[in-house]
Amino acid sequence: MIAAIPVAWLQLIHQRVRFAVTLAGIAFVVLLLFMQLGIQDALFESSIRVHQSLQGDLFLVSSQYQALTSQQNFPRSRLYQTLASDQVESVKPLYIQFGKLKNIETGRKYAIFVFGIDPGLPPFRSPEVMQNLDQVKSANFALFDRDSRSEFGPISEHVENGEKIEVEISRFGEITEAKRFEIRGLFSLGTSFGVDGNIIVNATSFLHTFKDRLAEEINIGLITLKPETNPQQVRASLVASLPKDVQILSLADFSKLEKRYWNLRTPIGFIFKIMVVIGLVVGIGVAYQILYSNVSNHIIEYATLKAIGFKDSYLLNIIFKQALLLSILGYIPGTLAAVGVYAIAENATKLPVVMTASKGITVLFLVTLMCSVSGLLAMQKLRSADPVDVF
Repeated sequence: MIAAIPVAWLQLIHQRVRFAVTLAGIAFVVLLLFMQLGIQDALFESSIRVHQSLQGDLFLVSSQYQALTSQQNFPRSRLYQTLASDQVESVKPLYIQFGKLKNIETGRKYAIFVFGIDPGLPPFRSPEVMQNLDQVKSANFALFDRDSRSEFGPISEHVENGEKIEVEISRFGEITEAKRFEIRGLFSLGTSFGVDGNIIVNATSFLHTFKDRLAEEINIGLITLKPETNPQQVRASLVASLPKDVQILSLADFSKLEKRYWNLRTPIGFIFKIMVVIGLVVGIGVAYQILYSNVSNHIIEYATLKAIGFKDSYLLNIIFKQALLLSILGYIPGTLAAVGVYAIAENATKLPVVMTASKGITVLFLVTLMCSVSGLLAMQKLRSADPVDVF
C-alpha cells in the first residue's frame, strides 16, 4: 500500500497545470465548507448569547414562546406565584422589545434590542452590568452594548473617551415621540442574526418608552433557587402548580429551544444544509475530473500492469491514494484561507465566527469523503482496462 503512494503522486503531478487547478478547486470547496459550518455555528451560538448571560436556575416564558426576537409576553403575576415554593429564593422580571435608535451622526434610525431591568434585581451576570447598576437607576441613563454593529454610530468610542453622549429611542410603528437617554456605561453582549445591537434601561424608563407595554407583561422570568435544591424537581413541582399559559425551562432547555427555532422554524438552517451538500457535489466533480483524466491518459499502462499480474485491488489502491492525497493537499490551503476569512467575518459582522477543532475534523472528514467518492467514480473507468489494449 505504501509503495502505491509514489505512483499515485507521480500520476497526479504528471499534468502540473491541471493538478494545480484541481487543488485550487478543492481548497475552495474546503473554504466553502468551513464558511457554511462557521456561519451556521455562529447563528446558533449568537442566538443564545442573551440566554447564557442571564443569571438564574430556571426561566419562565410564555407557552407560546418561539424565540427571543418574537417577544412573547406573559403575566408578571405568574413569576411571583413561583415564590409560593419554599425552594425558590428570588425572582427577577425582564422586559425585552425592539426599539429604534437614532444614529448619533447621520440621524437614521436602526432597530435595537432594548432590555428593561429592575436595578435592584439585576438579571444579567455580566460584571460590567453589575458595576453600572447605579447608573441605570436614573430614568434618563442607559448602558450600551459596545459589541453592537457600527450602524448606530461611534457611541462606544465617545463613552470610552469620557464624553457625554445622548441617544434617542422610540418604538416601532407610527411616528412617536422619542425618549432621550444618556449613555453612562458600556457592556459586552454581542449581536446575532436577529439583533444588531443592545441597550439596557431600567424597567420604568422601558415602560415610558414603549407606552403600549403594560407593567404586568414581561418577557422572561428568572428564578433563583435556594442552595442544595434539585432544579428538575422544583421545575416539575412548579409546572404542576402554574397555569398552562407559561412554561418553565432550565438554561439548557431554554438554549435548545432557541436553537431549534432557528434551525427548524426559519429557512436559514435549511439553506445552510443545502449549501453544504452543494459544496460537496461541486468538490466531487472537481476531484473526479483529474482522477478520471489520469486513468484515461494511463489506461495502457494500467492494462500492462494487469497483463504482468497485478490485481485490480492494487490498481484501485493507486486511485484511492490519489484521492487521499488530493483531499489532504487541498485541505491545508483551504483551512489556512478559512482562518483568515473567519477573522474578517467576525470583525465585520460581530458574530462568533471562530475556528474550532471540531470544525477542522468535520471538514477534513467531509473533504476526504468527497475525494473518496470521486475516486470510486473514476475506478469504473479503471475496471475497463484490459490487457488486450496493450496491443
